[in-house]
Amino acid sequence: MAFWEEPILAEIRGCSWESGELVFLGGRMAPGPSASIDRIRIRNLRHAEEEARVEDVNQFPAIERRRNPAVPSEQREKGEVAVFQELGKALTSSLQLDQVLRTIMEKIDEFLRPDNWSLLLLDEANQELYFELAVGKASQALKDVRIKMGQGIAGWVAQHGETVVVPDTTKDTRFFSKVDEKTKTETQSIVAVPVRFRDTCLGVIELINCIGPEGFDPRDLKLLEALSDFAAIALENARHVKKIHELTITDDCTSLYNARHMGFILETEIYRSQRYNYEFSIVFIDLDHFKQVNDTHGHLVGSRLLAEIGNALKEHCRLIDFAFRYGGDEFVILLPQTSKDNALNVARRLHKLVRERTWLVPEGLNIKLTPSVGVASYPVDSRTKEGLLHLADEAMYLVKNTKRDSVAAANIGILPSTAATAETAG
Repeated sequence: MAFWEEPILAEIRGCSWESGELVFLGGRMAPGPSASIDRIRIRNLRHAEEEARVEDVNQFPAIERRRNPAVPSEQREKGEVAVFQELGKALTSSLQLDQVLRTIMEKIDEFLRPDNWSLLLLDEANQELYFELAVGKASQALKDVRIKMGQGIAGWVAQHGETVVVPDTTKDTRFFSKVDEKTKTETQSIVAVPVRFRDTCLGVIELINCIGPEGFDPRDLKLLEALSDFAAIALENARHVKKIHELTITDDCTSLYNARHMGFILETEIYRSQRYNYEFSIVFIDLDHFKQVNDTHGHLVGSRLLAEIGNALKEHCRLIDFAFRYGGDEFVILLPQTSKDNALNVARRLHKLVRERTWLVPEGLNIKLTPSVGVASYPVDSRTKEGLLHLADEAMYLVKNTKRDSVAAANIGILPSTAATAETAG
């Protein structure tokens, strides 16, 4: 997963640009609070008008519509200055990545007029480029295309960090024809520039079929490279915003969501469940006699144990579930669209997971623990955030203040099966 993929791009995923519409093609989004805007449409009426004027032009039809010799050089310079002013304002007045990318998209279309163009971002984990944004014909076909570092023109540019201008793709051995096969288009020329921040390549901007008989204007190339610098700044800002966001919602010890974020998610889930008539449940888990671990092995071992248990709980959740560290040795699992009966089954499984597994085995500590578990559900137990938290906590303490090592449910009490299991184990 690329570092900017969630939650910064969550609001601009799933958009398209066919016949003058923008396509954001970024990858999947993990579950989280960010709302997703299904489509962002950006109309360009002049694009359609100019294409209508050049229908009968045979040689370089797309190139002819891009070049307007009637525009004086002084007017063009003013336009370029205005571009940089607009991008500067976008970068300083907003942390929204989509606003800056949208402005860059508009200016590339306005000044350079390629048939198609795209922004490819680097997936650092897999060392592959994927199409984050694409404009032009067959853009949707690029959604699942991945290009390895060094593969094709874009891959070469990303690997070497150098701009490449290819007037004739048939004469360049680096050209990767499988993209044309996928999109059913014909790439005759390519201009590709790296999107670099300091010494790191974040991606590539690639223009297709924008080179006429006279070649690619060096002034246009400078403009494109400047636009790529703005894109790099926007992407780097997005990375920093994501890191800051993660710090505010993540528990340092376990990497689970923290209690502050739990409050937000719980309110969101209540709203969603009220609107769509859903049920959901929360499970409180408290580790019995955890203080003895800290007293015996020290707090560093206790922190590692919390992290290992938190990771195990998360692994046993569905993708739509949320795992939180509530504080100390307490965890909370939120189960969307889950009835109370089903939540009790989940609680039993998590209870069994914690009590039967041996923890910190690689360190040679072989620690055994038991949990006290409490369950409450919306709307059968409460319709408020405070009510649900209180009832689940109360059910958990009912177990903790009696025999421990069991599961209890709000308005039900300790479940007989888990109580019997605990007594047998004792």
